[in-house]
Amino acid sequence: MRFLRIAASSSFYSPCLCASVRGIIKRWLPTFFLLLCFSLNAQTALRYAIIPDNPRPGEPVTIGIHEGGRAQVAVLMSDGRRLGKAAFFRIPAEGAKQAFWAAILAVPSTAKAGAASVVIEGPAGVVAVIPLNIAGREFASETIELNPSLTAIRTEPDPQKAAESEKLWAILNRTGSEIHSFGTFSPPVQSTRRTSRFGSRRVYQYSNGSSDVSIHAGVDYGVPKGTAISACAPGRVVFAGYRIVTGNSIIVEHLPGVYSLYYHLDSIEAAEGDLVAAGTLLGQSGATGLATGPISTGRFGFSAKMPTPTPLLPGQFLTKMPPRETWLPPVRF
Repeated sequence: MRFLRIAASSSFYSPCLCASVRGIIKRWLPTFFLLLCFSLNAQTALRYAIIPDNPRPGEPVTIGIHEGGRAQVAVLMSDGRRLGKAAFFRIPAEGAKQAFWAAILAVPSTAKAGAASVVIEGPAGVVAVIPLNIAGREFASETIELNPSLTAIRTEPDPQKAAESEKLWAILNRTGSEIHSFGTFSPPVQSTRRTSRFGSRRVYQYSNGSSDVSIHAGVDYGVPKGTAISACAPGRVVFAGYRIVTGNSIIVEHLPGVYSLYYHLDSIEAAEGDLVAAGTLLGQSGATGLATGPISTGRFGFSAKMPTPTPLLPGQFLTKMPPRETWLPPVRF
């Protein structure tokens, strides 16, 4: 690494130049700090695998490392900002496959395209820095008109609504230790009709004439009321109950910090603590909470980040990891 020395004298002074230098230092200081921490803490380079290495906004990223003693969390960084964080958990050996440690991050749907990195942190600081490129992505937009009762759900302050939101994020921010599923995730319904897609930029038109914007964090399946809603993979039910905004809701944890969420159900057929298999009946579709018609909303949560469910359903989080002998060392500085 080479550093550029910039000298300023009384004969070569410019406020614009100094402002530019300050801007450069401010922009690159977080990177310099990461590189310094890495050079001080990295003794033996970890070997890693990452899939994919060019995710789009809203998509998950799985990082595998060959040892977990020095690594605790993976942090997604871009332009000196933390976009997400996930804890590593151990994947036990299976047959000829050796054990390894994995973390699953979600790229926020608002992330900008371009160079990014996954920073591996441990008790002593930065252990490794893995380069990553975030691909570009465009999202659809939609306008949703709300009647007076639904407008009230969105606009009127409610202590109960605030408490429910805090409870939800407390669930999604914690990381358990149980591994229930390595395999394929299936859609919660057989219907392929979708009335709203992940990441759509929504404009809510309120009954009082005002409006507001939000980003949709799930996929809405348009199905008749009473359609069976099934668990997309094995897991443990960590929430089952009514919420003002999402109506009858169920949350299932499949891997440490990896959840599927089922909203707006007409009825609930599972209880907190239940162990469910793929295809287990969780409830029936409905229009409870903030819903304009019978739907089944499917979401995934990764350490409080909501990625798009679409690429997850036919895919596999961990069994697609390449053979260990093909794993690469992190970037060295």
